[in-house]
Amino acid sequence: MKAAAVLGVGPGLGAAIARRFAAEGFALALMARREESVAAVREQIEAVGGEALPIPTDATDPDSVAASFERVRNELGDPEVFVYNAGAFQMGGVLEVSPAKFDECFRANCAGAFYAAREVLPAMVEAGHGTILLTGASAALRGKARFSALAVGKFGLRALAQSMAREFGPQGIHVSHVIIDGQINTPRIGEMMPGREEHTLLSPDAIAETYWQLHSQDRTAWTLESDLRPSVESF
Repeated sequence: MKAAAVLGVGPGLGAAIARRFAAEGFALALMARREESVAAVREQIEAVGGEALPIPTDATDPDSVAASFERVRNELGDPEVFVYNAGAFQMGGVLEVSPAKFDECFRANCAGAFYAAREVLPAMVEAGHGTILLTGASAALRGKARFSALAVGKFGLRALAQSMAREFGPQGIHVSHVIIDGQINTPRIGEMMPGREEHTLLSPDAIAETYWQLHSQDRTAWTLESDLRPSVESF
């Protein structure tokens, strides 16, 4: 089976992306800090005859990322698709966020994608094709007050996508950065905002469909960057 790896799988977007690619016949590496985070989507994929491999992974630790991808290669094969969906958010002013927390957020929002890309790119280059999809945010375009710990990493992730696309696009690897501008409809958001109307939130399945379309694009018309938002979102 073809293999795809999603780093940053939870009950929202990560799970939706995994389900969408599993529906197309991909074996999925489900990577998250805690294995229980991927239990539900693993059951959903396996219930319809798909293959899903849960792999506990700390995206902020290059050794953990390397060890996890070694498992992916050994048990599923080289990923044809890699999705980076990990992230961290710490709201606070520059004088309020500790250096340790700032560094942790940067590693989750940006450096982890660099660690993982180094693991999947060699086989993609050898094969002459592959897809790397990076989940961004509106913070990649503007650094709001008290959002520096998020914005710096998301700016960096966008720059990483641009650099990788220019370096590896000519070698057949499609790198795309997706700006998610709005709140995603997740179980947590539902608990926090029980009266929130669904049409004001981004549907995880709708976003996942966009990720599949990006992977399916003809190489004569690749998208480097796109932004997604609900029709009612102010921007």
